[in-house]
Amino acid sequence: MIKELVLRARKLDFVIIAILICFMVISTIMIYSATNNTKFAGLHVNNLVMFAAMFVPMLLLAVLDYRDIIRHLSVILYVIGILLLIFVMFKGMNINGSQRWINLHFMQFQPSELAKIFVILLLAKMLENRKGEYLRLFQDILPMIVVMGIPCLIVMNQPDLGTSIVFVCILIGMLWIGKIRIKHGLIGLFGIIGVIGSITALYFVDIPLFNKIVKPHQLHRIQTFLNPASDPNQSYHVVNSIKAVSSGELMGEGFLHGKMVQSGYIPYDYADSIYVVIGEEFGFVGSAVLLLLYFFLIYRMIRIAMTSEDLAGSYLIIGVISMFTLQIFENIAMHTGLMPLTGIALPFVSYGGSSLMTNMLSMGLVLSVCIHQSKPFTFGDES
Repeated sequence: MIKELVLRARKLDFVIIAILICFMVISTIMIYSATNNTKFAGLHVNNLVMFAAMFVPMLLLAVLDYRDIIRHLSVILYVIGILLLIFVMFKGMNINGSQRWINLHFMQFQPSELAKIFVILLLAKMLENRKGEYLRLFQDILPMIVVMGIPCLIVMNQPDLGTSIVFVCILIGMLWIGKIRIKHGLIGLFGIIGVIGSITALYFVDIPLFNKIVKPHQLHRIQTFLNPASDPNQSYHVVNSIKAVSSGELMGEGFLHGKMVQSGYIPYDYADSIYVVIGEEFGFVGSAVLLLLYFFLIYRMIRIAMTSEDLAGSYLIIGVISMFTLQIFENIAMHTGLMPLTGIALPFVSYGGSSLMTNMLSMGLVLSVCIHQSKPFTFGDES
């Protein structure tokens, strides 16, 4: 048994592991800078401990056969995820007007983060059942929309628009790779355009109904995104973030020398806004290094997906890539004025136990595909 584990461990993608170690170092240093001389001082130590600890379940998950998880546990895990989201609706912690967390005393657990993995696993199972054939509208696509839609709507009601969008992006990415017909894709595209157009029309026709669909704080974020001068209080975060990133110029202000960050002008600079710390203190060069690390991580995942002989493994990885890509783009875009501000973490860099756990477990599944991409893993077989 130990021999088999060693043989399988040799098939790990050590480039991915090296990239994750780089993220651990960057995250810890940036959190130290963001929390230096504040009431949050010391969070960088917690981050380092959490990061190092999460390598253990990631590697344990990697040596398990992901196919067993997809084929035998995906439905059960999905149901558990929905039950946790329902529990949050009634018993969750309310922080800053959002009810998203369960108080575990040692951490604030956010079930919507873990639910993203469960959705990916179940969608991978559903796509695998088609064995590479074109997806059917009523038998395949609509059930997948329902699987995604249930947690998406619950999370949107928390309210958490950012994570809701991640669920949608996961579905779109997996449908695209899962061989959706062009006509069905166009139906979905026009459907999305129709929904957005209808909601926009309600703003001018029926404000009470519009307010039931779009929460006031969400509307304010859209309005301040389109016209920051319309409400200085609402645009405070975005305007200061843009100033901080732009002041970094080519090489940055220097470690611990970011004027906006060190003066406390950037809210949640150790968490969702940590990209601003990188942009101000390390400039374009620091931002480019960070983006290159994300690029190489996604590139390695794509390579594993392309070489996998099992469709379920490829679908799983595409779901993870879709999740990361949206979060990376949205987080950086919202702090540079390209997208409205939403609460979404920068993968592997922002401080947060639930998001880090989800990201590391996702990588454990990716590494499992890397190890078990040729034949099922069974103890006792001689390699």
